[in-house]
Amino acid sequence: MTKAVLRQKYKERRKELSTEVVDRLSQQLTKQVENWLAGKKDLDHVHLFFPIAKFNEVNTFYIKESLDRMGKVLYTSQVNRETGGLDTLKLPEEATFFLDPWDIPVPQESLKVTSTKIQLVFVPLFAYDVQGNRVGFGKGFYDSFLRSFAQPVVKVGLSFFGPEESCFPESYDVALDYCITPDQVWAFSTT
Repeated sequence: MTKAVLRQKYKERRKELSTEVVDRLSQQLTKQVENWLAGKKDLDHVHLFFPIAKFNEVNTFYIKESLDRMGKVLYTSQVNRETGGLDTLKLPEEATFFLDPWDIPVPQESLKVTSTKIQLVFVPLFAYDVQGNRVGFGKGFYDSFLRSFAQPVVKVGLSFFGPEESCFPESYDVALDYCITPDQVWAFSTT
């Protein structure tokens, strides 16, 4: 099975989920994130992606609310059309959002900043494997973003589903440290 086949398989699996099921699973997943973070109090600067609703992605707005209550400093990204990379945006607590041309929620009021303070990155994905390799949209935005950090960051995928045996990683892919599902936290050895 290729990455393209896995991507399509998980697009279809997510498409089968009703809005109510996505909402319930997202809330369960948020509880897992809260429990996992309870043992990692030193992770204060957190990068969070926001969901493309038409693809039934994990509703990370629940995670944002939880992280706000914990007093975390939140960041997100926006595609920079000139560079083809991701710009880091610092999120205000009371952010309002609009949809960009790809239907990605982007904060209306935000401040473009460097990513030097980020300690934890929640990473979008379609699929992941038992080694922590992931299949994203195939554009390479997050792999490039994760390689850009000068400091070590904890990389955490979010998924409604368990892992595949293999996602056929390529040399430029950046593996996850963890993947959190509604039922458990998967930990990977990235060494």
